[in-house]
Amino acid sequence: MLTRIDRVQLAVPDLSSAADGWVALLGAEPAGEDHCAALGARRLRLRLGSGWIELLEPDGAGPVADGVAARGAHLFAAGAATSDLDALLSQLRDQDAAAVLEQDQVFLAPGAEHGLRAAGQQGLRMVFSPEEELERIGDAAFLYEVTLLVRDAVAAADHFAILFGLDANSFVPIESKHYGYKGTLTLFDRDRLGRLEVITPNQPDNTMGRFFARAGESFYMAFAESGNLEVIAERARDRRAGHTPVAAASKSEARELNTVFLHPSALGGMMLGLSAPSVAWQWSGHPERVRERERTGS
Repeated sequence: MLTRIDRVQLAVPDLSSAADGWVALLGAEPAGEDHCAALGARRLRLRLGSGWIELLEPDGAGPVADGVAARGAHLFAAGAATSDLDALLSQLRDQDAAAVLEQDQVFLAPGAEHGLRAAGQQGLRMVFSPEEELERIGDAAFLYEVTLLVRDAVAAADHFAILFGLDANSFVPIESKHYGYKGTLTLFDRDRLGRLEVITPNQPDNTMGRFFARAGESFYMAFAESGNLEVIAERARDRRAGHTPVAAASKSEARELNTVFLHPSALGGMMLGLSAPSVAWQWSGHPERVRERERTGS
């Protein structure tokens, strides 16, 4: 039922200042403001790529106010599109998940249960929306991943397969000695990149390990695909916005960028990785799908 990652939600103290980096660095466009009662928040929606960035500012008591008080601005929730919102809501309620329907969206709060079936659910906050075809906006083509840090990645991935009705045969194991983690990519469809990256940090002294020690089970960052990495990196340099460019490994493309990480200070409180077209398949189960970079001069 889940088709793709279609948005992320940030909990922020102030909507306008949080939106600034998304607009200036990535070309996101404001697309309206409303109120979300389920979260106790004013919400500013930005269009980016084929999806959305939703900025949430506390508006009375609620989970957003609690989150901002505890952590300041941060990646609050992952968003996924679904082909059947009603069926997904029934699926979640059958699993005793804390799911609320509001404004044609389903909001999933962290579970209070204990044991294997709730593995990884302590940090799992999500929003589900009906699938829709949207014009691409800005310099990110589409979101495809949100990273969830958990204590037991294997148990959490097994639990999410049940919770969301996913085919675990489509999942891909992932490990990085450089960044210090091991876990699972819970691909919603084996032929598309959309997924949660469910991982357990194993290097307590690096950036991710320190974050995990401080925040516990929670969302860490998101990834999008972009064909304009050099442009984005140049904008970040001009604005002195925190970012890390990563060059391509192949000799033929040594001057190209494979990835750009925009730091939380650049985007109102969350880190976003941007990968060049198709390169994410290198670690997503189908390295043969990585295309040689098209040299268009853009």
